[in-house]
Amino acid sequence: MLATVTSVRELRVALLKWREAGETVGLVPTMGALHKGHMTLIAGSRRIAKRTVASIFVNPLQFGPNEDLAKYPRPLAEDQKLLDEAGCDLLFAPIPAEMYPEGFAVKIDPGPLAAILEGAVRPGHFAGVALVVAKLLLQVMPDCAFFGEKDYQQLLIIRRVARDLNIPAHIAALPIVRDEDGLAFSSRNAYLTPEQRKQAAAFPQILNETAGQLAAGGGIEVALKAGRERLAAAGFKCDYLELRDAGTLAPAHDLTLPARLLAAVRIGPVRLIDNMAVSGV
Repeated sequence: MLATVTSVRELRVALLKWREAGETVGLVPTMGALHKGHMTLIAGSRRIAKRTVASIFVNPLQFGPNEDLAKYPRPLAEDQKLLDEAGCDLLFAPIPAEMYPEGFAVKIDPGPLAAILEGAVRPGHFAGVALVVAKLLLQVMPDCAFFGEKDYQQLLIIRRVARDLNIPAHIAALPIVRDEDGLAFSSRNAYLTPEQRKQAAAFPQILNETAGQLAAGGGIEVALKAGRERLAAAGFKCDYLELRDAGTLAPAHDLTLPARLLAAVRIGPVRLIDNMAVSGV
């Protein structure tokens, strides 16, 4: 059975034994409701590090007042089984009071990168992400921490936080893991009805078509406008569809540098995000 700890003290006792043995440690932070994307991160950690720690914590500070904190799925027993079968060495599953004890007052401002795209739609979201990830990195002090590229803006922000705060962990990124129909795996996919799930498959297809049009040199604004129109025609409410510099997320005006097509859409109450790399011909 997978070893599970719920306090920072227990976590550090386990980590000390590994450190004293000279073993490297990988960290996979999650909010639970695990899927194939998470399992890919666990496998990535196991390839590089001797020991792998996963965390499951539904972080209240990254949810807005009208978002889905209360109903966010928390299938802990199923998640423990998946992690055990995947070869994870330790699960850190704290309660909110362990992460944010009474009187907790510190905040992290992740800077201007957190104010655009997702940050513009979800104000304060990335401040909550930056704080919890910084805490997890400092609690575990891993040699490497693993994140998926599906949350691409989040990945760049976490790298900035680790760099600016001198947290000595390599922030590794692994490619998006997709279902057979192309939809990126996400814990929130479970909210989709069977009919909405079929509709959702059009989202990555339209992104792929838009990326192809961009790469072919048809004009950035023309391609983005056409992509937004295709999303609307497929029944999505589009929060954004933008082409951005892959390193800075500044608007991309050409394809001389690596770029990323980023999008967020809604199907009823369910919100999906995705992104794709774009390069010129």
